[in-house]
Amino acid sequence: MSKEITHYAPEFKHVSEMEWEMGRFMNKTKFLFHPNPDRPTEPNAGILKYEPGASFPLHKHDFAQVWYILEGEFQFGDKIYKPGTFAFMPDPHFEYEMKTETGGKIIFLQYPGPTTGGKPIYAGRMNQKAGDVKAYVPADLEH
Repeated sequence: MSKEITHYAPEFKHVSEMEWEMGRFMNKTKFLFHPNPDRPTEPNAGILKYEPGASFPLHKHDFAQVWYILEGEFQFGDKIYKPGTFAFMPDPHFEYEMKTETGGKIIFLQYPGPTTGGKPIYAGRMNQKAGDVKAYVPADLEH
C-alpha cells in the first residue's frame, strides 16, 4: 500500500513585498524564501545587493547554491563576471574571494546539499540590522 503524498501549490512573492535587510558582509538582502522551523527544507532564495567596492573573503559551505548576475561586474578569484552569468556551486564548495568595483545585484538560490545534507543559514546572517553587523571571524566562514 503506498503512502499518500501531499502536493503543495506554488508560492509567488514579489521583491517589492519586503524591505532590504543587512547580510553578514555588509551587503543588502531580500530573502523572499528561507528555511524556518515549520519548513526546514525551504531554500534561501532572493536578491543580494552589493555597493561599489564591496567584497567578501574566500569561504566554504556545505549546502549547494545557484547565482545569476543581474547587474554590475563581480570578480571571483582572478576572473570578472558580468550580467547574464550563472554560477553553480555544488555541495560542499568554496567561494572565491569576491570584489566588485561597480556594485550590483545577484539572484541566488541556496538549498540543502544533496550530498552533505548541509542546510543554508538565514537567521543571524542574512537578516541583521545595520548596526548589529560585526566583523566576521574565520569560524563564520565555515558554513
